Amino acid sequence: MKRALINIDYTYDFVAEDGALTCGKPGQMIEKNIVEITKQCIENGDYVIFAVDKHVENDLYHPERQLYPPHNIAGTKGRDLYGELQKLYEIHKDDENVYYMDKTRYSAFAGTDLEIKLRERGIQEVHLVGVCTDICVLHTAIDAYNKGFRIVVYEKAVASFNQQGHEFALQHVKSCLQTTVK
Repeated sequence: MKRALINIDYTYDFVAEDGALTCGKPGQMIEKNIVEITKQCIENGDYVIFAVDKHVENDLYHPERQLYPPHNIAGTKGRDLYGELQKLYEIHKDDENVYYMDKTRYSAFAGTDLEIKLRERGIQEVHLVGVCTDICVLHTAIDAYNKGFRIVVYEKAVASFNQQGHEFALQHVKSCLQTTVK
């Protein structure tokens, strides 16, 4: 079965201690796992997607402006992949099986060409890593389920700034979306 890894929002703003909307330590603690899983998938020839949140400064119409401080602003270091993942991406960014995409909503599927890219390649199963478990990872999983993809979430490669939300999301994807949580 063909699979893809969707690496969701593992950026400076979401992970670094001084990031604009950081998960802090929980996000930093999963770095080694995310890098290892991503490297393995790239080397296996799996399709690896870096789905990265992108916002425009002072966007008055984006629904998140009421919920969160400005984050992942286009042209800022906040959008850089965090730590060793940025280095891994730089090495493999021109590989045929690596795809970097901007997203502007929680789900990596909302308003993007992600589904088209997956269907073109005959991918039936998506593997999810990144942040935040209870926001962008969860919404991506829900859309993947509704589009008929099998889903795998790596428990030690997802994190949130809200531990209760993190735990809820993992339980929800298992019980309601038939997700395999590794």
